[in-house]
Amino acid sequence: MKNFGKVAVLFGGRSAEREVSLKSGAAVLAALQRSGVDAHPFDPAVQSLEALRDDGFDRAFIALHGRGGEDGTVQGALELLGIPYTGSGVMASALAMDKWRSKMIWQAGGLPVPQYEMLSADSDWAGVAERLGLPLFVKPANEGSSVGISKVKSLADLPTAYHEAAKHDALVIAERAVLGGEFTAAILGDTALPVIRIVPANEFYDYEAKYLRNDTRYLCPCGLTAEQEAEMQRLALQGFKLLGGRGWGRVDFLVDEAGRPYLLEANTSPGMTDHSLVPMAARESGLSFEQLVLKVLEMAHVG
Repeated sequence: MKNFGKVAVLFGGRSAEREVSLKSGAAVLAALQRSGVDAHPFDPAVQSLEALRDDGFDRAFIALHGRGGEDGTVQGALELLGIPYTGSGVMASALAMDKWRSKMIWQAGGLPVPQYEMLSADSDWAGVAERLGLPLFVKPANEGSSVGISKVKSLADLPTAYHEAAKHDALVIAERAVLGGEFTAAILGDTALPVIRIVPANEFYDYEAKYLRNDTRYLCPCGLTAEQEAEMQRLALQGFKLLGGRGWGRVDFLVDEAGRPYLLEANTSPGMTDHSLVPMAARESGLSFEQLVLKVLEMAHVG
């Protein structure tokens, strides 16, 4: 096994996804230590990033989620410190975190995305509902793990959904509901792993369905035809590359009733909990959790 030196597993942080990050980081840390890596926990919420340099860390495994962890800020700090880190760089991390700007880039690249509009406190709610149709989804543009998201079924609920999302971010997006199924494609290096279909037991794949419930179903094989799955994997790789993604990540999709896929969002620091999707796809491709984290760590670099 490659000598990785002294490795910091960055997890916790100050974002709305802190609890999920603590679980991801604990799983990654344990896997690295089981594999003989000199890995140590590091929580940026309680430790200064300068300690990474002062304590002689050779590289960092980023298991942070949300703001301050996967939005380019930590990545920039690690570049200034000269410490190789896992996952995407500053630009790709920032773009993937921003659902609005990532959609614009995908549209410019000719990739399919659900119809959407940006909202403000004085939006014409009736006009939004007429253009996008009901139901629709309202979400903060710069949050993950479905924090602040609402499924809006009636016009009367649209302003409330906007104000809920606006608690989490100044940018709020409304998105047409695409209801033919939700899928995700994990990326490891230059390869898209087997696609997973997500079947939540509740209204949609929200925070509760992702992390707290045990009745969310994950189907892998995903039930698509071989051609459909290959096309989704191709779109995932293309979409990730357009954002500048590297190393590893995940691209989420919605499929309409006719089977057409739409890119929903990209994740440059995916979850690594017992409910998480990248480890699930890796297992389907023959990689253990330990092998997965070692491959991710091996791709760490600066700049």
